[in-house]
Order: sequence, then structure tokens, then C-alpha cells
Amino acid sequence: MIYITGDTHGEMCRFESRAVKKLKKGDTLIVCGDFGFLWDGGAKEEKNLRKLGKKKYNLLFLDGSHENFDLLDKYPITEWNGGLVQNISGNLYHLMRGQVYTIEGKKIFTFGGGESTEKRIRIAAGKWWEREMPSMEEMAAGVKNLSAVGMAVDYIITHEPAPRVMTNTVNPPENTNQLEAYFEQLAKQVKFEKWFFGSLHIDRKITYRNYAVFEEVLPVEEIQKKRYR
Repeated sequence: MIYITGDTHGEMCRFESRAVKKLKKGDTLIVCGDFGFLWDGGAKEEKNLRKLGKKKYNLLFLDGSHENFDLLDKYPITEWNGGLVQNISGNLYHLMRGQVYTIEGKKIFTFGGGESTEKRIRIAAGKWWEREMPSMEEMAAGVKNLSAVGMAVDYIITHEPAPRVMTNTVNPPENTNQLEAYFEQLAKQVKFEKWFFGSLHIDRKITYRNYAVFEEVLPVEEIQKKRYR
């Protein structure tokens, strides 16, 4: 079964929760960006990556706005389940931007990246990467890959939501950046069942097809309405 969770920010305790421990061999857990375990490149981090790669389930993550892209770029790109990935360790994979995968019989479009809200602070600290924002080439590749499957997938998984979703939250943005504009077009043109994203750090059903996810571990086909609002 496929499960979705939100930003983990390098916290190992997130993988020790009761919900995650229930995952079985052959299951899939997808993190919606800001994975955070590729940050300083130290020995402890390397140990954690090896430990995560040994999980019995497939652990997949999108990049968010808080990743060390210099470290991430060192991993070779290969093909997995119909799309491009970076194998970090064992069953641990980075799902790349604009790719369409077939996972457990479901078509899934992924597009990581986003814009830091505390950009100036992170630049001053030397912890900001321009590559956090997707390029036009990545966006074009996403459209090409979606066109190859008839502009129809089961699920869209991103770090950031589309602007029309943001207008239903408590603090909608004043301006639209190029990524938000891109997602707005995808929302209009792509047929999909559900869209999951993690950047808002809340667990909430925003619309009947759009879900903000953070600490919850959601089975994508069995979302409990009473528990998840």
C-alpha cells in the first residue's frame, strides 16, 4: 500500500511512530519534500541514511526548499518504475521533479522544490541553494512526461501546493511565483484523483481532492474522513 507523509526535516523519530511501524514489506512511504537527511554530510547523517535504506518498505522522498542540493546532486541518476530517481541507499530513493512513476499500479506525478520563506536568513547562514526553485527545463520535462500518459495520473505529489489551493488556507500568498503558476496550469490541464503536498506543515483536507499533509501517515486509498480534516 502507498502512504504519504509530510516534511521530516531530518528527524529520525518520525520513522519510529506507531503508524510508520505498521508498514509492511512491499509498502511505499512517500515524503512530500523537506526530507532533511541530506544536509551536513556528516558521519551521523550517513549512518541515518544507511539505516533508512534498510527499511522493509520503499522510502521515497521529494526535495523541498530545505535540502542541501550540493549533496543531493552527487548521487547518480537512474531509472526506476518508469521515471528518473536517485538511489540514496537501499530502499531509499529521491523522486525527481517532473517524473511520472508507476508505483503499486498507480500513476504518480512528482514535482519537488519550492521557495524559502526565510531566504535572506538562510543566505546569511550559507544554507541556501538557488536550485530549490525548479527550472523551466524541469517544468517542460514535467509537461512532456504528463503528455506521454495522456495528461492523466492517479496522484500528484509535490512539496508546494497550487495557488487555488492556497486561497483556501489561513494565510494565502499575495504574489504568485513561477512554480505556483506552473502548478495552477497543471491543476487545470491534468486529470487526477488526489493532490498531496507538505509545505504548509498542517494535516488538513483543503478541498475534496487536495490534501496538506505533515505528521500524519496517510494511506492514499483509504483516507479516514472523520480523522483527517
